[in-house]
Amino acid sequence: MDGCQLSTAILYKTAWLDAMGGLNSIQHYGHFQTGLLIAVLDSPVTLLSNIQFSVYRCEVKRVQYTTDVMGLLTDPGTERSQLPALLERHHRPLCVTLYIIGLVWFLALAHNSLNHGTYFSENALLPGLVEGDFHSDSLMLQYLQSLTEEAEKYPAGMPYAWLVGQFTQLGLDTFTHNFTLHYPMGKEKSFSGQNVYGILRAGRGSSTEAIVVAAPYRPPSSFLQTTAPSIALMLAMAQFFSKQVYWAKDIIFLVTEHEQLGTEAWLGAYHHGCSGGPVLDHGGIQGRAGAIQAAINLELHSARVSHLDVKVEGLNGQLPNLDLVNLIHRLCQRENVPHTFKNRIDHPRPESWGGWLQQLETLLSMVASQATGVPTGNHGLFHRYGVAAVTVEGSEWNSVLGRRVGIQQLGRVLEGVCRSLNNLLERFHQSFFFYLLPSTTRYISIGVYMPPFALLAGGLLVKALALWFSTSCAADIQTNASTSTSSTVRKVDYSVMGSIPVVVTTHVVSAGLAATPPLLSRLGLVVALSTEDSVFFGLLGAAMTLLFLPHFMARCTDIGGVSWEVVKTVAVLELAVLVFAGAVYNFSLALIITLTFTPIALMASPSHSRLGRLAKSLLVLSVHPLSLLMFSVLLDTVINFPGSAPLKLLWRAYMAIKRALMYSVADALIYSNWVFDAACVCLLPVWLLLWQVVHCHP
Repeated sequence: MDGCQLSTAILYKTAWLDAMGGLNSIQHYGHFQTGLLIAVLDSPVTLLSNIQFSVYRCEVKRVQYTTDVMGLLTDPGTERSQLPALLERHHRPLCVTLYIIGLVWFLALAHNSLNHGTYFSENALLPGLVEGDFHSDSLMLQYLQSLTEEAEKYPAGMPYAWLVGQFTQLGLDTFTHNFTLHYPMGKEKSFSGQNVYGILRAGRGSSTEAIVVAAPYRPPSSFLQTTAPSIALMLAMAQFFSKQVYWAKDIIFLVTEHEQLGTEAWLGAYHHGCSGGPVLDHGGIQGRAGAIQAAINLELHSARVSHLDVKVEGLNGQLPNLDLVNLIHRLCQRENVPHTFKNRIDHPRPESWGGWLQQLETLLSMVASQATGVPTGNHGLFHRYGVAAVTVEGSEWNSVLGRRVGIQQLGRVLEGVCRSLNNLLERFHQSFFFYLLPSTTRYISIGVYMPPFALLAGGLLVKALALWFSTSCAADIQTNASTSTSSTVRKVDYSVMGSIPVVVTTHVVSAGLAATPPLLSRLGLVVALSTEDSVFFGLLGAAMTLLFLPHFMARCTDIGGVSWEVVKTVAVLELAVLVFAGAVYNFSLALIITLTFTPIALMASPSHSRLGRLAKSLLVLSVHPLSLLMFSVLLDTVINFPGSAPLKLLWRAYMAIKRALMYSVADALIYSNWVFDAACVCLLPVWLLLWQVVHCHP
């Protein structure tokens, strides 16, 4: 047997085995036990290529080759070939286990044993190194009284002349900035606004760097809380800062109109940006300072507040450098000012069960707000320009914290922040930009929260591999069967090319849907519908129409011959790419998508029974992007209005859903918020593919 090659194969559960021709290449063979055939071959061909047979099930368990009669050498590919079989057999419990472990691990991150205490990475900040000198609390009250009297003359406008006059009297370089919004929805009206800002030039620098202290102006007719104390404190700080000689950076005092719209317009004009496109005309600015290093947005609703709440979430989930957040909390602690995050003061015993629950609530609250992509304050618009910024909000509604904070303490906190920022030699870069906050003194960095997220989403990759191995094996069996028989059974297309029509169709339709809101708003004018109703009912009607896409594809294409496993493989892989890529930009949004979509994506499959298909269809419908919006808004309504009657609660939720959808469209057009576009262009195609899988022929 020198020079021969030995091949062994196990054939089991066969109906019958029929040798159709002479086995010339087989020199020796033996039949050991039931279904075991060992043959010695002259050439390195497999046993299956020399024997034609019809089987109900055939599985090649092991193949061995040797060139020596003294022994059998194991094929190196044997152990590797067992992995697909193991993965196909055990991938379901593995996916469930990964999901559960990842979820429990992430929830446990709120405990102090799994997160870290905050610290400063930028030593140049030197927080609290010197004593505060601010004593202009009486001056701040004078400014507040004067501004309140002036605001009564402009119930729906902004006292531009008064603000310009105050900045000019303080010796600041004072300018105004005009902007115009061409609203793209409905009748396409135009709205104009004006910002006022003053620049305190650095006495010890060359105006190459700047710090921004901003505050939005809210007229008496606004339904939001007043920000007049913020502007009054800003003017008092400007008067105090103008007398100091240690400033190495310009300080810009900015008062914006129309909330975030004014801030977006001013930033676009200052940086020559084009984020608003043709919708927002930024206009031009006359005065300019240095490159903005950091920004503090003030939202004080009273001259005496109970605490300061620090807001960090920015546009599209961007966050400021963690050093800036820690700086404000540290200075508040130094000045004995109660400070919170998400309006929650730190638990006195964070290691206890109650402490973990409170930190978990704070963590989930940050996840919910960051996932929307909507800034929690005007500071969130600075982040896209590489400027670290936060909003400091002060209100007196929380009586649990007891005493109120005086103006002098607030001024010294702001003074300390500006003096620390004045010490910076370069932009914030050493600390984290990706983190989650369970409290004011603890943080969860990207290196801590990504492993549990990887487990949560890892099941998608496992499922995709299992489906790929399954379709590859099925394709090989179908090919072997077709060469041995002349069966007229319709073949199944297991190639990726066969799924291209349905994949391309879902993406094209979804991309087109993302561009329809302006058209829907104009069509609504024909039937006397408001913009909110036009967009809501238009998108709802489009979503319901897309439910019939599988039937349309079955009639117009040969999608019925394509394997549903291949379509699901594409959907699962696309979902995995979406969440893993999104996790490094807006982690909270990627987390929510992973938590909701992963279980549905794993179980989505055709069903032989009508009841099973109906149940799976309802489960897939529950994670439709519109369904997720409705569920989240309904939950938020229940939390904010716990005592409302059921019918009134549903009506509130219905109105809130329409407004939320309208705001997401407007934010996408004006501020380049990605949530609506991502839901239409990225998430909806995945959902449509899963819907196609459920309605495929099993």
